[in-house]
Amino acid sequence: MKIARITVWQADLPLTKAYWLSGGRLKFEVLDATFVRLETDAGITGWGEGTPWGHTYLPAHGPGIRAGIETLAPVLIGLDPRKLNHAERAMDLSLPGHLYAKAPVDMACWDILGQACTMPIVDLLGGRYPDGTPIASSIATGTPEQMLGLVNEYRALGYRVHSVKIGADVSLDIERIRHLEANREPGERILYDVNRAWTRAEALQVMNAVADLGITVEQPCETLDDIAAIRPLTRCPISIDERLESLSDMARIAREGLAEVVNIKLNRVGGLTKARRIRDLALAHGIQCYVMATGGSVLADTEAAHLAQSIPTEMRLGTWSCQEMLARDVAPGVGVRNMDGELTVPETPGLGVAPDLNELGDPVAVYS
Repeated sequence: MKIARITVWQADLPLTKAYWLSGGRLKFEVLDATFVRLETDAGITGWGEGTPWGHTYLPAHGPGIRAGIETLAPVLIGLDPRKLNHAERAMDLSLPGHLYAKAPVDMACWDILGQACTMPIVDLLGGRYPDGTPIASSIATGTPEQMLGLVNEYRALGYRVHSVKIGADVSLDIERIRHLEANREPGERILYDVNRAWTRAEALQVMNAVADLGITVEQPCETLDDIAAIRPLTRCPISIDERLESLSDMARIAREGLAEVVNIKLNRVGGLTKARRIRDLALAHGIQCYVMATGGSVLADTEAAHLAQSIPTEMRLGTWSCQEMLARDVAPGVGVRNMDGELTVPETPGLGVAPDLNELGDPVAVYS
């Protein structure tokens, strides 16, 4: 089996409401999505998606994905997509770095492998655990009451896990945390996500002021060096998100005891092939995991759900469903959907979802 054609689409995915994170310093209204279809000479087609969360959140952006695929296409045509490590190495040699551009291609290769084996991706990743994965809401920065109002909206949809965006205002962050914790319901989990906004001093001031609450803080500072510096000075559990980009990062996190939790973002680490190694290393060191896309449609959510459901229940804290934040659905009625606050991967071979071509329109590039 060989890759015979690669087709690329671009789609704007508007958010239902403007979204602020990192203490309100970053605003997002529309996501630039790239959809990739790999066609093989055996008649099996695989789909991938790459949707960065805007252009200012991480060093990844939509046009960069499409430019990267243009560079990668010549080395991919003629490869067997089922040989995942071969495809991974070919991409890494022809375009060092730019993991976000490789992730949708990797996703499509897994889709093809699953269909060829008549198995869902989750089982190719080692086997599913039967229970669904709790969906984590994503609560934009605002006043304490505004943020509690958003949490209540997600509670009505069945959500029991919430990722709350804080940062950049120490006094208000302490107030936000205490207000939300005072109103947290039994069985709920709240992750306080700073998105790198605090300095080391600000991180210690807030985390030590609320240490009595037993909360988990995600990505309190910019770098792993920053987190290594504050780790011995606070007893708040830490989750690492934006600075988990590679297996080497995961090895350092585990070796130096930098975090109790990691958030594996598939688009950022380069796709499932690289993410499964990060998963295994985290689990080997007793580090709990969130699994998420960086944004996107039900395709991106479904990919994240496959990896998440391959993680034992006690180590799997949640995933994120961006689809419920979007005003546009490119695959109406299919793929993993919110069922009482959880995503459960179906038994369908491969990824289990493809976009509606009528929703995508004309492709922007075709390589053969």
